Amino acid sequence: MGRYCVTVTCEARRGIVAVISGYLAGKDCNIRDSSQFDDIESNRFFMRTSFLAEANTSLEELQRDFAPIAAQYGMTATFHDENERLNVVIMVSRFGHCLNDLLYRTRIGALPINIVAVISNHLDFQKLVVNHDIPFHYIRVTKENKPEAEAQQLAIIRDSGAQLVVLARYMQVLSDEMCQALSGRTINIHHSFLPSFKGAHPYHQAHARGVKLIGATAHYVTAELDEGPIIEQDIIRVSHNQSPEDYVTLGRDVESQVLARAIHAHAHRRVFLNGRSTVVFPASPGSFASSRNG
Repeated sequence: MGRYCVTVTCEARRGIVAVISGYLAGKDCNIRDSSQFDDIESNRFFMRTSFLAEANTSLEELQRDFAPIAAQYGMTATFHDENERLNVVIMVSRFGHCLNDLLYRTRIGALPINIVAVISNHLDFQKLVVNHDIPFHYIRVTKENKPEAEAQQLAIIRDSGAQLVVLARYMQVLSDEMCQALSGRTINIHHSFLPSFKGAHPYHQAHARGVKLIGATAHYVTAELDEGPIIEQDIIRVSHNQSPEDYVTLGRDVESQVLARAIHAHAHRRVFLNGRSTVVFPASPGSFASSRNG
């Protein structure tokens, strides 16, 4: 039987949940998990429902036959195969903690993704990536060649069939044109001090100011630098008797975890854009389980 989920957004109104659950029951589908949210301020409704198609109804049939209901209620509704793995391109510079973490989680099946390419403006991780049987693309980026470099990057993303781009500490600012081309499908990770500690060595700046909490933020990329809709955040306590280098090491651990959780949420269709914010539903039972050991 098929394991699917349906994601729905529309104007909030009475009867939506009943209509969706009634439709699924009429198609011999058994709901396993469901989350919903009414945003009172925007009057928007969001829903994600995971279910089993016990009569082996196809994804195409479910989408097609639901179309008249979606039109009646003004819904944006999409049915997804929960066994489908998302194609992902990772972009990285010279900090490899997030890249290494994602390679490991992907290898053990903890993330439902296929890393189809890694793009870097440095050669530091070429051997690591190639040893994982993943294409590595070195594209040098300078102020003078940035338009040409981004054109090459976009071509790789397009040709690889990537559905998501992850900036795993890619230390280049994307142009407005590239942000627009990848809108809604690019996730970035950064330390949560922004905008308090901008520029070089943010953890050293935080140490100098006696910060007691450090953390990380994963967000969708927009033309506004580090201002995109937030998907996931976390923090860790630090103290006066730790060095700036301790801050860096602890911060990198948090960055890796936050980025992985953001990708997990996106890949499982748990994230909904809501203006400049997001609605992020809890994970379905069993979705964090790894399919194999390390």
